[in-house]
Amino acid sequence: MNTVLIKNAKIVNEGKIFEGDVLIENEYIVEIAESISPKLANCKIIDAEGSYLIPGAIDDQVHFREPGLTHKGDIASESRAAVAGGITSYIEQPNTVPNAVTQEILEEKYKIAAKNSYANYSFMMGGTNDNLEELLKTNPKNVAGIKLFLGSSTGDMLVDSSEALEKIFSNTKLLIAVHSEDENTVKANLERFKLQFGEDIPVKYHPEIRSVEACYKSTVKIIELAKRTGARLHVFHISTAKELDLFTNKIPLEEKQITAEVCIHHLWFSDEDYATKGNLIKWNPAIKSADDRKALWEALLDDRIDVIATDHAPHTLEEKNQTYLKAPSGGPLVQHAVVAMFEAYHQGKISIEKIVEKMCHNPATIFKIEKRGFIKEGFYADLVIVNPGLPWNVKRENILAKCGWSPFEGYNFKSRITHTFVNGELVYQNFKVKEVPVGKRLLFNR
Repeated sequence: MNTVLIKNAKIVNEGKIFEGDVLIENEYIVEIAESISPKLANCKIIDAEGSYLIPGAIDDQVHFREPGLTHKGDIASESRAAVAGGITSYIEQPNTVPNAVTQEILEEKYKIAAKNSYANYSFMMGGTNDNLEELLKTNPKNVAGIKLFLGSSTGDMLVDSSEALEKIFSNTKLLIAVHSEDENTVKANLERFKLQFGEDIPVKYHPEIRSVEACYKSTVKIIELAKRTGARLHVFHISTAKELDLFTNKIPLEEKQITAEVCIHHLWFSDEDYATKGNLIKWNPAIKSADDRKALWEALLDDRIDVIATDHAPHTLEEKNQTYLKAPSGGPLVQHAVVAMFEAYHQGKISIEKIVEKMCHNPATIFKIEKRGFIKEGFYADLVIVNPGLPWNVKRENILAKCGWSPFEGYNFKSRITHTFVNGELVYQNFKVKEVPVGKRLLFNR
């Protein structure tokens, strides 16, 4: 039997922090108490004094690039980076090659992950203008949901038919997650800047091309459709102040039919950072103004926004170093997301309890994930120890994403993840990943 006893931790769970011990047997948490004595001679003991014990983070939006784009990243490389960053479960998106828009292609991704994933995994089924029949075959017990791109992004998965959207929203009970930008607005803005600059558009205009209006127009439309059809809608990567009044904090999360996510980069950077970071912070939707960022923080803290995620989407430096029009959008974030939020805690912007709520509890609640996202007896031992006073510097040599770079390169974080457990297995300790891909397929209480 694999037994681990974590002692003297500041355990963070369901809005409380309390000092105590946690006993792991095989895959599960079996006891949580003020003090636990080891019952077996071969029990591994970890003294976590001075550190926080949090549930493993659940990242509801990643792009791990396999199959078809594995020069940028793959399930093994990116899930290794995830566990190093305290993310023990992830939901991956369908814009791989081929796009995951049939049940057969979707299951191929699950087969790859079953062999190679260091973290627990689920994959979204991709919607198109004409694959409703395939969408309706999706098993709600072992697939996270349906993903729709309302604005074109990496991959050719734009859903721009009102009729197709109506059918999808009217016919499925599955959670529908959307990338919400209005394609016609983006195209019109792009043509305007091309007339002014030709092919050499400065990246600082990215938030004017992928504009506030493009986001707002799309999100208004899709929320109206969800309300009219009764569909379960989750809006990914909110980036503007204007969209925030479309979401509510007046009802409990469990009762919300419409939920929202914000990503690390929209909370951390603003349009002022394009001057130094350039295409490295080119994301869709675009990073916008400092006022937008401030409003996102306010909505996160008052529960109009429900989840913090990464939208981890690696590209090579060669790809990113091209001109604005050729450089793809996205960047690697899973390794640094949790410590970035702990940095915000050090800056007085957010409590540790709130970080855990938004990165661990709420994704589990929204997607109805079985036995994960909380520190509870009988739950899987997906656990992370964070030392809040152990600084480290992000350097090329300690970046685990296959692309080999990070928008946080050179930054000194005050907190360090020292241990990550996935299904009771210690998979990461002090900058070293144990070469055991122990991730399991996420299951859902639906």
